[in-house]
Amino acid sequence: MKLNAGLHLAYCTNVHRGETWAETFDALNRYTLRVRDRICPGRPYAIGLRLSNHAAHELNDRATLLEFQRWLGRNHRYVFTMNGFPYGQFHGDRVKEQAYEPDWISPERLEYTKRLFDLLAQLVPAGIEGSVSTLPCSFKGFYLHADELKLIRNNIWHCVEHIARLSKQTGRTLHLGLEPEPLCVLECSGETIQFFERMRAEHPHDPRLAEHLGVNYDTCHFAVEFEEPQNALACLLHYGIKISKIHLSSALKVRPTVEAREALAAFDDEVYLHQVVVRRADGQRFIYPDLRPALAGEPQERADALAGTSGSSGTADLQTPEWRIHFHIPLHHPPAPLFDNTADHILGALDFLAASPGTCSHLEMETYTWEILPPELKDQDVVVQLAAEYDWTLARLAERGLT
Repeated sequence: MKLNAGLHLAYCTNVHRGETWAETFDALNRYTLRVRDRICPGRPYAIGLRLSNHAAHELNDRATLLEFQRWLGRNHRYVFTMNGFPYGQFHGDRVKEQAYEPDWISPERLEYTKRLFDLLAQLVPAGIEGSVSTLPCSFKGFYLHADELKLIRNNIWHCVEHIARLSKQTGRTLHLGLEPEPLCVLECSGETIQFFERMRAEHPHDPRLAEHLGVNYDTCHFAVEFEEPQNALACLLHYGIKISKIHLSSALKVRPTVEAREALAAFDDEVYLHQVVVRRADGQRFIYPDLRPALAGEPQERADALAGTSGSSGTADLQTPEWRIHFHIPLHHPPAPLFDNTADHILGALDFLAASPGTCSHLEMETYTWEILPPELKDQDVVVQLAAEYDWTLARLAERGLT
């Protein structure tokens, strides 16, 4: 939906199953129309579209694309952004590290992303920018060599060249957003800045880099890294890095008491990777690749957690380590006795946006974990949850004069 200061807000449709175009289109009809009717009936409604590689191939058929364009018009809907992070299956079976495959080393990732932009250029309305978010190069667990990192930069640059040509041909302003994430090649603002500086050194004085490549700032990911939104956003902008899109998402924040660790077992699923960043009382940080090894813990960390309990209550003192867990939880869900959230990071990002409204025009709510949420965090109907997330987000935006 259109907000003040040229902002656009949508929810990301990666919350719904759909690997083929038929499945994706069915989800749009079954769910997003109902969400629209709850949130802004009779008004233009934005879609944050997720297309798998399979679905993108099918939608690229001229007749299929024309049918979708007509459907958008009939239902007063528009597409301004796409999620190009997950290439293949994203629900049901094990995803884990496969979410990063193929990475930017491969020609498949390049061709997939170019195809998304080809589609987006034909879907985004005139006068509205179009964005695609993508994985931040690769996964550190793949142990890449220098020549592979060079190939990644080359492939991303070839994509930038394609986006620039497409923007010129269509008159649309299009840009790609790399999405930093824990344990990826780009996982924090510092690594992201270094990457962009390397790209600039390889393509000096080429304006296409600044115009068509930026960052998809996911508030969950940056919060898990213990970054402060005011600092991270200011640093990215200081180094001339475009904020292509802002993902509004919240992470789990806990003190790992015995009771909290036991309760966290409900979040240990076999589908997604839930990186855990631990910050000790002395400020030292380290990361677990997933929640299960974090719950097993290192001996010293277990001792730290036990030292932070008081009697049998499980309450933690200031010496207890803090965990930030890459598990997207509903935006509207309040803190629980054992679990907190990182909504403060979202609010800080919105404060920054209110003070500098030209920072970014694309906002997308992304809580793709609906199917695997513990019952106490999960609404019975995904439409109810999405509508509640809209209500929470619109209220926070209204408090800052952005609706």
